[in-house]
Amino acid sequence: MTNSEAPARAEKDPRRWFVLATVAIAQLMVVLDATIVNIAMPSAQADLGFSDNDRQWVVTAYALAFGSLLLLGGRLSDLLGRRRTFLVGLVGFAGASALGGAAQSFEMLIAARALQGVFAAVLAPSALSVLTTTFTVPAERGRAFGVFGAIAGMGGAVGLLLGGFLTQNFDWRWTLYVNVFFAAVAVVAGFVLLDRAEQRRRQRLDVPGVLLGSAGLFGLVYGFSQAEPKGWGSGWTWGPLVAAAVLLVAFALWQRRAPEPLLPLSIVADRDRGGSFTAILAAGIGMFGVFLFLTYYLQTTMGYDPMQTGVAFLPMVVAIIVTAQISNNLTLPRLGAKVLVPTGLALCMLAMLWFSRLDLDSTYASGVLPGLVLLGIGMGSTMPPSIQTATFGVEGRHAGVASAMVSTSQQVGGAVGTAVLNTLAATAATAYLTDHQPASPDVVASAALHSYDVAFTWSAGFFLVGAVVTALLFRTRAARAALTPAVAATEDRPAEERPAPAAAH
Repeated sequence: MTNSEAPARAEKDPRRWFVLATVAIAQLMVVLDATIVNIAMPSAQADLGFSDNDRQWVVTAYALAFGSLLLLGGRLSDLLGRRRTFLVGLVGFAGASALGGAAQSFEMLIAARALQGVFAAVLAPSALSVLTTTFTVPAERGRAFGVFGAIAGMGGAVGLLLGGFLTQNFDWRWTLYVNVFFAAVAVVAGFVLLDRAEQRRRQRLDVPGVLLGSAGLFGLVYGFSQAEPKGWGSGWTWGPLVAAAVLLVAFALWQRRAPEPLLPLSIVADRDRGGSFTAILAAGIGMFGVFLFLTYYLQTTMGYDPMQTGVAFLPMVVAIIVTAQISNNLTLPRLGAKVLVPTGLALCMLAMLWFSRLDLDSTYASGVLPGLVLLGIGMGSTMPPSIQTATFGVEGRHAGVASAMVSTSQQVGGAVGTAVLNTLAATAATAYLTDHQPASPDVVASAALHSYDVAFTWSAGFFLVGAVVTALLFRTRAARAALTPAVAATEDRPAEERPAPAAAH
């Protein structure tokens, strides 16, 4: 079969949409697991009897393993094959989830959460690289990445909704057991649908790169995770962050001379992909301002229960889904990422500024809802185009590690956002209470509201920085077309045969 015939055959193959559904299930499972256990935490703590100081590890154990091993997981997808790593990741994630649901001790729960993170680091890059190499026709690629990007943007909110429903109507353990059902469907579909003829790469694994990169990312995520419980002045915070900086610099230097690098620097050196990773990082940082502090506001100030809190986020989810399809299929081809992504980040900034105006008497309809819809439009205009641009034009043999960089940006952004915003909010609340003695119930409520406002304002700042940086990084459509003639000429070829953009070399 000739190259010109391959796309036509792919376009007529109805299974590719079932592949998209399978990948979507896997991606949703990985993304929502970062937040689904948050609402279940009080019930799990009462059941297993762990302390408030230990509570953070239920979230941190997952984030540490996931964030530090993503580059390795992406490279394994390239070397061993996407189908193999996708199925292994699904089965392993389901097994770890079942182990966590059955946990009879705090230690067993933490081990299971870490194991979930390990297999998520294998699963997430292979899922995105499956999508990258399955959808090569531009129009269909836009729709597929619109779905994937929408899930990446709304997964946290879905996790809150599902976590509230399961905790309130069943038991906290079902926030983990539910993954077994997701994974079972995806395993069966993946086993049937994914290409069995995929060739394994005859490449060696860059072991020094794995050690340096994984250790550096571990230190980065761990350091930021300790900022809230230990404080910014603690050696437990700065020690890992300094070590991470040294290790990641050493990693970058090694990648320049490694014969078969873990992360070819051409992937991140390209301005368009760099802009995409920056947008995903900024979105990851800023989004914690809404998922964390708006959840607090809805529950403590407005008195919502967990289920009502989850439902309250639904308008944002709907806005992301609708906007994601419009942005990837209509506005991205016409305006390009240089206009669309910074605009999306700017809309997210405006939503955060809107939330910073909430007070003790605000209502959902007039206070919370407009900000959620605006944030959904902003995220739908940011995440899908960024993910599509980040993986566009990457050679098939590097699709896994390029996909891993997408998830790495989001994970690191989440870690930074949690640490920085938690610290700023806690400091603001303490200062408010110090200035408004005695600490009556009204003063305590006002202090909490003030801390949320500070967090929302700083989230707006992160989105603003992201908008400015991405506007400078992304090329114009004309400049991109001039620098990447090979990609423009071969866009309809199978992804395995596509060259990387010329500017990336």
